[in-house]
Formats: sequence, C-alpha cells, structure tokens
Amino acid sequence: MLLLGGFRTLVDAAISELAQRGHEDVRPVHDFAMRAIAAGADSASELGRRLSISKQSAARTIAVLQERGYVARDPDPNDARRKRLQVTALGFKVLRQGEAIFDELRDQWGQQIGAAELEAFEAHLTALVGRQPVRFDTPGWIARDLGESD
Repeated sequence: MLLLGGFRTLVDAAISELAQRGHEDVRPVHDFAMRAIAAGADSASELGRRLSISKQSAARTIAVLQERGYVARDPDPNDARRKRLQVTALGFKVLRQGEAIFDELRDQWGQQIGAAELEAFEAHLTALVGRQPVRFDTPGWIARDLGESD
C-alpha cells in the first residue's frame, strides 16, 4: 500500500500543478487515454481495449477530450466512412507539461531524501519491477502476453 500511496501522492501533486499551469480540467485518465491514442488507439473500441475499460467508457472519455480540445477525430485516409482519433497540439502540450512536472516532483523527492537515496530507491524498484517503462496504455498482463515487457 505504501508504493500505491507514493504513486498517488505524485499523481495528485502533478494534477494540482497542471491546474496551476492552466489545465485544471485534466485528470489521470485523460493522460492515460491521450498516451494510448498517441500510441495508435484510434477508435473507442481500441482505446477501451488498451485501457481495459468498456467501449462506452472510452467513448465518454473521448467526448470529454474532444470537448476540451485535447483530441480530434480526423478523416481516415483509407476509409472515408471512418474517423480516426488524433492527439491535438494542445493535447501533446499537456502531455509534455505533465512529463516535466513529474521530473520536477522527482527532483523534489531527491532534495527531500538526498540524490543518492533516491537513486538507491529507484535501483531497488527496478530490481523489483524490471527496467521496462510503465505502460499506462496497456495493462501489464497484456504487454507480457504480447511480448512487450520483460
């Protein structure tokens, strides 16, 4: 539970900082969804599969992201009847800001406990969970089944 608490602390701080930077409408699920869309989830069905949520939940998330200007539906060049999801420039801006905020939060943790302690902590976590980056757009069990992680 302590590790989940640490993750939650980081996420809450990042969301708060994003709000301070003018993006008070962003939630963690929006980040996960935009990352999945940027990685190729170009429909509600595919987004639902990648996030392990229902197609209906994915469609609601997409509608919110569209309304806020973070994603758009563009015509599919191969099928005029189909619209493909794309992350907009604003959406990518929010993703980059979120990444920068996580870097800043990591630096703050390093200041609190010391750089060497933080590096040791990260080394221990790497030993426990592996070197692969966390994929929020695909649950770990799916990534393992597809051969995408250790």
